[in-house]
Amino acid sequence: MHVDAESRIDWIEGPARSAAAPPFSLRQLWYFVAVAEAGSISAAAESLRVSHSAVSLAVTELERTLKVQLCVRRKAHGIILTQAGHETLRRARELLRQAEDMNLGVRGTSLNGPLSLGCYLTLAPTLLPRLLAEFGRVNPAVTVSFSEDTADALQRRALEGELELVILYDMTVQPGLERVELFRARPHVVLPADHPLALASDTHVSLRDLADEPMVLYDSSPSSTHTLLLCTQAGIRPKVRHTTTNFETARGLVGRGLGWAILIQRPPNDRTYEDLQVAHRDIVELEDYSVAVILGWAAGSKRTRRAEAFAQHCIDTFRPRADRAV
Repeated sequence: MHVDAESRIDWIEGPARSAAAPPFSLRQLWYFVAVAEAGSISAAAESLRVSHSAVSLAVTELERTLKVQLCVRRKAHGIILTQAGHETLRRARELLRQAEDMNLGVRGTSLNGPLSLGCYLTLAPTLLPRLLAEFGRVNPAVTVSFSEDTADALQRRALEGELELVILYDMTVQPGLERVELFRARPHVVLPADHPLALASDTHVSLRDLADEPMVLYDSSPSSTHTLLLCTQAGIRPKVRHTTTNFETARGLVGRGLGWAILIQRPPNDRTYEDLQVAHRDIVELEDYSVAVILGWAAGSKRTRRAEAFAQHCIDTFRPRADRAV
């Protein structure tokens, strides 16, 4: 999160503390988060627009209060978080987010402020524009920042408190992530337009009919593992010719006749960036199989009002009307 400390510190610390107040301040937490995210005290001080000594002292005082070492300071090489530092970072982000939510909430009933969202690479192009546009029309004062990443990275960032919500496929989901299903999608085969199976009238193909032909493997975790597992369950060992981490490159290679691919996301446009046509076919062996697209967040974390509203917006957008609850 980007921090402008001087413009916002007035509400973080009041003129006096109550007797029940914790022994550390929100200012110290804010400075520590800035250091952890910037990678060095100097970079954090620059982003905060405060002195190097002020940031260094805040982190030192926080470590003294908590009685743990939060980071290892390396001269001219930035900092490295300790295990205690990683845990404190997650909790500090949540506390600061809740403090900001409280501050914004007392100013009025309308939602406002930042919301951090993550989305799996192949889902982002077809889901995010619609979600952001429709949510923004109802909540224009909420600033949604989003990241597109692999499922592993999204889950790690959510569990560390960096992302409030993540949208991804329900594959290898870590135990610390709570989730709600939005909708389901079915894996399918992508073929060159002139492939014999694409020219046939049948809308389904068997993976066994493709076992001896070259395959294009989309390799963004955990998609490649999932794809190869589906092939194994169908009784084939695919002959992978090309591997790519780019969804459109996979479609482009298929369009050029360099292989077939298994994908889950199915764009409404059946043409590649080169304007070559590809064909989508359902898979005989996966007739009754589908993968859930989920909305996830760190288990045990208290979501902000903005996150609650966006989660409900996702539910309302994709789920049947009779089952809209998050």
